[in-house]
Amino acid sequence: MPADDTADRERGPAVTHWGFAAVPAPGGVPALRGRAPGAAVRRPPAARRGAAGRAPRPPRGARTRRLYERLRRAWDRPLTAYYLILGSGLLITVLGLVMVYSASMIYALQNSLPATYFFRKQFLAVILGAGLLVAASRMPVKLHRALSYPMLVSSVFLMVLVQVPGIGRSVNGNQNWIYLGGPFQLQPSEFAKLALVLWGADLLARKNDKRLLTQWKHLLVPLVPGGFLLLGLIMLGGDMGTAIILTAILFGLLWLAGAPTRLFAGVLGVAGLIGVMLIQTSQNRLDRFGCIAAKDLGPEGECWQAVHGIYALASGGWFGSGLGASVEKWGQLPEPHTDFIFAITGEELGLAGTLSVLALFAALGYAGIRVAGRTEDPFVRYAAGGVTTWITVQAVINIGAVLGLLPIAGVPLPLFSYGGSALLPAMFAVGLLIAFAREDPAAKAALAMRQPVFGRKRPGVSWKTMRRRVKKRPSGER
Repeated sequence: MPADDTADRERGPAVTHWGFAAVPAPGGVPALRGRAPGAAVRRPPAARRGAAGRAPRPPRGARTRRLYERLRRAWDRPLTAYYLILGSGLLITVLGLVMVYSASMIYALQNSLPATYFFRKQFLAVILGAGLLVAASRMPVKLHRALSYPMLVSSVFLMVLVQVPGIGRSVNGNQNWIYLGGPFQLQPSEFAKLALVLWGADLLARKNDKRLLTQWKHLLVPLVPGGFLLLGLIMLGGDMGTAIILTAILFGLLWLAGAPTRLFAGVLGVAGLIGVMLIQTSQNRLDRFGCIAAKDLGPEGECWQAVHGIYALASGGWFGSGLGASVEKWGQLPEPHTDFIFAITGEELGLAGTLSVLALFAALGYAGIRVAGRTEDPFVRYAAGGVTTWITVQAVINIGAVLGLLPIAGVPLPLFSYGGSALLPAMFAVGLLIAFAREDPAAKAALAMRQPVFGRKRPGVSWKTMRRRVKKRPSGER
């Protein structure tokens, strides 16, 4: 017997990697012991599937990272800011329209008006504002810049008319309205916010092109004097809340223009000193500051509105008492459909409703910052930053007053509260942001791919009803 066969017999049958014994078969080909020739080979234990026939789940950390990567890629898409601005702006407006109807019906009936009186006026303003939004979103940037100076001059002229006896009208102690006839009034100071954004952005963009913003004189003049002119006309009417918003827009433009910290602090200090003087000279403003975080109505009821706003929020709970079921709007809470509509929202829709409103404003603010940060056009950067500052600061002031964290400034919640004078320029401003988001080169290319040219087909694509888009085969003989 050969020595090799003796050695193999002493070692025994060879063991394969899968745990089966290999025995020599006729013809010299090794076979696996325990299975018939031609039978299926069992899979190794490491490759077997679970008992339910499913592949083993990846680790939890890997799934979290995968989800994070998907969200990050979706967040970084070119059209993210475009859809955020469009979606959040429209949702805030529609939800505000619903809440205006719910919050104003009792107030309208108490004043011998139809229950839908304020809703119909707000609905008309929404229709007009939607037209302005579409127009602003379709305008080229050059046309927006061309409108800046006419809009500024018109705003100044209208605010001067407000102070003319017989033309201007006082509402709640503020002389800042113009009577248009019938039930319609106009508040020019709301349009002054939009005028300051466009004019300031155009002014700073032209100075940036000439490399003049490094000089503090060109940075401040004539932007700051022009802003102070608007502030002075607004303060003549006693509207402290609108003056605060206009000041925030002015500071936002200076910040975006790269104002030095010393210069920025100096302007802020002067504005703060003027604000303290104006507050000290008005007992009404002092009372409003005294109602911050108030828990009782005060000796003369000066904190009535602030306290009942907290009552409305506290009674809402997690999901509210139901749409239309507010108790505070039955004469307890003043201005339920304007300045304190957020309190009625909390009472009827609960914490879930208020957090939804906050999330929509946060999405709109983030999208505006993203548009301002990614553009190469100075005008778009300044205008987008100014609009974002305007809407964000106004929302913070209004919601902070309702929560008792800030004094009641008398400013409406943008895109949400009742008032056509505040709604129209705000919707035009949202249209501005949409137009700027569309001007991004990557977003423009993505929109061009998604929107086929009207009346023409894309090259190489055949549109079939109820079928997939099939590429046409090249014509001609093969």
